[in-house]
Amino acid sequence: MPAETFHHPALFYRGDREYVAATTSFVRDGLAAGEPVAVAVPADRLRLISSALGAQAGLVRLLDMREAGRNPGRIIPAVLRDFADRHPGRRVRIIGEPIWPGRTALERPACAQHEALINVAFAGREVTILCPYDAARLAPEVLDEAARTHPVLRDHAGERPSGEYAPELVLDACNRPFDEPGSCVSLPFDRTDLSAARALAVREAARLGIDGDRLDDIRLAVTELGANSLDHGGGSGTIRVWDDDGLLVCEVADRGHITDPLAGRRPVDAHSPGSRGLLIVNLVSDLVRVHTAPGTTVVRAYFAPHRP
Repeated sequence: MPAETFHHPALFYRGDREYVAATTSFVRDGLAAGEPVAVAVPADRLRLISSALGAQAGLVRLLDMREAGRNPGRIIPAVLRDFADRHPGRRVRIIGEPIWPGRTALERPACAQHEALINVAFAGREVTILCPYDAARLAPEVLDEAARTHPVLRDHAGERPSGEYAPELVLDACNRPFDEPGSCVSLPFDRTDLSAARALAVREAARLGIDGDRLDDIRLAVTELGANSLDHGGGSGTIRVWDDDGLLVCEVADRGHITDPLAGRRPVDAHSPGSRGLLIVNLVSDLVRVHTAPGTTVVRAYFAPHRP
């Protein structure tokens, strides 16, 4: 592997023994090479790796992906780029496990989209990102998607190029019109009544029993989505709000078109000018899905009653 290239293998593992052997070897190789190393995996997996590393675990940045990556749209800016950007001029290596048994059918397309976009976000950078997949418990279609989003596949037998690598097909498949909700409340808005759209979302959230900081998150997300519609979506939009099996969904639709595949996934310096609305929405929401095409953009932000 040329040292200057971005490397993005998927690790197909079966059982704890294979998982620990592969991940700790990856970590120790990085530490031996003097590379900063981060591990972002679910908490139960994190404990296995930390225990096996022993004292070396103190040399690694450890993150619970169930919290840090609850919204897959948050992982690139707040986990991967956050770590890589802290070490300019140095090659870094990261284990990131965004898809695990228990991810819902609602979340899985966002996870696949995230994995495809890693290749765009880190092209040309000195970064290695290893993405574990539980080959014994994840559905075959999830493993098929992993082969399309990772140029390299790794298992107990070694490493090989992925003959199915085609991340653009995954991105196209994730950018499909959404199914209609069963029922919802809606309100068109423009520059004169964005506050009414915000109030609608907060009122519906409170009706579902959401309160405290979570209401502040919802208020902020709707404000940012509405501002994007006013500035980039033709000067108006429509908000719809509903309950999806205990999750509050706030949808904002307008006539804009997002052409940047990494919109909302780049960390932004607090002192630099420019829009950061979709990034903020990714940071405060539990899940964000976007459908965009010429003349239309629909963003759905999902909120659990309590912040993880």
